[in-house]
Amino acid sequence: MTSSNPVQTDSQRPGSQRPESQRPSGQIDPRTLKGWLDSGRAVLIDIREADEYAREHIPGARHVPLSGFNASDFDGEHDRIGVFHCASGNRTAGAAAQLMQTAFGEVYLLQGGLQAWRNAGLPVNVNRKAPLPLMRQVQIAAGSLVVAGVALGFLVSPWLYLLAAFVGAGLAFAGISGFCGMARMLAVMPWNRAPVAPIPSPATHATREAVS
Repeated sequence: MTSSNPVQTDSQRPGSQRPESQRPSGQIDPRTLKGWLDSGRAVLIDIREADEYAREHIPGARHVPLSGFNASDFDGEHDRIGVFHCASGNRTAGAAAQLMQTAFGEVYLLQGGLQAWRNAGLPVNVNRKAPLPLMRQVQIAAGSLVVAGVALGFLVSPWLYLLAAFVGAGLAFAGISGFCGMARMLAVMPWNRAPVAPIPSPATHATREAVS
């Protein structure tokens, strides 16, 4: 790969559906993707989970969470370029083999994900009324409990150090098993169950201004 080429491909441009080994694929930088989206050449797919998408997303991105991803949902997209993104690029890289099974004529991953898109100064729809993504809530809660356990253990009783140890053990178990009890508990909290109004699209704003 060379840094001078914004699109790192394995082959040439698309036509009809080709074997995966012959299909152009690789990574694309945010600026090049913006040009593709503006010209209608590409379809952008956001594979983050629903709570993340509700909080912020790239305008025009389709939401297809990785947890429910089915490559056959894109069987009619042979003549399109498919670009997939997550928050930082790690999830798309980890699921690359699965994403490459789609029928897009070309398949690319957004290099650096939503974070790189935002850092490039490109538009992002943000809904600050939506709850924080669930995993960020877990991080905040777990970190707060660890700090509280250490402080209380030092100030009140050494037995309270067990609170920090319990939280650490729970996080380790979640990483090993894939089951996070704290995330399940937070998911049913009132602020996470309240309906969130969708973020108006630029087209919606334009329509409202025209009417007014």
